[in-house]
Amino acid sequence: MPKIGVPKQEVNTLPNIKSAKKRVKVTAAKSLQNQMFKTNLKTSLKKFEAAVAAGDKAAAKEAYTVAVSKLDKAVAKNTMHINAAARKKSQFTLKLNNM
Repeated sequence: MPKIGVPKQEVNTLPNIKSAKKRVKVTAAKSLQNQMFKTNLKTSLKKFEAAVAAGDKAAAKEAYTVAVSKLDKAVAKNTMHINAAARKKSQFTLKLNNM
C-alpha cells in the first residue's frame, strides 16, 4: 500500500531541485484528493441508481439532487469533462422522470 506523499509510480531518480521535490509531494497529495473525490462521486451515482432500481421515488429524488451537485462540482474541478457530466445528468433526469 503506498504511503501518503509518495507517488504511485516508482521514480528511478528523485529530483534534486527543491521546487521539483515540492512538486512531487504536491502532485501526490492532489492525486489522493482527486481519487477520494472520484470515489465519492461514483458512490453518489450508485446510490441514485440503487434508488431507481428499488422504485423509491422520494429517495431517488434526493439522491438525484446530490448526484447532480457532485457532477457539477466535478466539472468545476476539471475532474470530469463537461459533456460527460451533461450526458450523465440527462440520463439520470430521464430515469427519474420515467419512474
